Amino acid sequence: MSNPILNEKFTETRILEGEPMTISGTVNKSLLLIGMIVLSAAYTWYLAITGFMDKSYALGFGGMIAAFIAVLVLYFTRSKMAPLLSAIYAVGEGFFLGGISAYFEALYPGIVLKAVACSFAAMFSLLVLYSSRIIRCSEKFRAVIFTATMSIALIYLIQIVASLFGRGIPQIFTASPIGIGFSVVVVLIAAFNFILDFDFIERASESMAPKAFEWLGAVGLMTSLVWLYIELLRLFAKLNERN
Repeated sequence: MSNPILNEKFTETRILEGEPMTISGTVNKSLLLIGMIVLSAAYTWYLAITGFMDKSYALGFGGMIAAFIAVLVLYFTRSKMAPLLSAIYAVGEGFFLGGISAYFEALYPGIVLKAVACSFAAMFSLLVLYSSRIIRCSEKFRAVIFTATMSIALIYLIQIVASLFGRGIPQIFTASPIGIGFSVVVVLIAAFNFILDFDFIERASESMAPKAFEWLGAVGLMTSLVWLYIELLRLFAKLNERN
């Protein structure tokens, strides 16, 4: 979902000593985290395709929990442990993504490569649009995307609670036209969260945030990228079911 790490408080800190945060430093750390996610995802993928589904599932579930806790601690403390917490997040997220990616790939061959390509294409396209100021992160834009993201989170929460009682929200999680339309909207909202990320990172670097905040920016970008990737998997799966 939307990045809890990147909010208005992100830009309040001013550096008093040491090096300041830079955009290039954030980019470098983002690339490092991507590498860690890919490597750990490859491991749980390997476990899944070699028949160790129980281990892949356990590692993926544990990774998801570890990544969630790491993000919460990172958000609330923003301490010198940021590199370690970021690494825990990346490895845990990778374990989780490897398992679900292997699952989707087994059902719909080729879906993972398509989702990965579209995720990175969306991120770089929106970066170009943001850098050229074709899309501006105004207060109204920020409020609309944030509200839409929280609304989607609420829908997912309702679905999770309802599923515990054997029920669910009709249509939107199926391959029906309504379900596909819902997924398209969610994919667009997930993609537009990159604009919020780019804006926060730019403003934080301009306000001379501490060097450690580069990890916060990098994890924030990875959160949006992972969310978009998962939503694309869901969308492509629905489209495949209709073929």
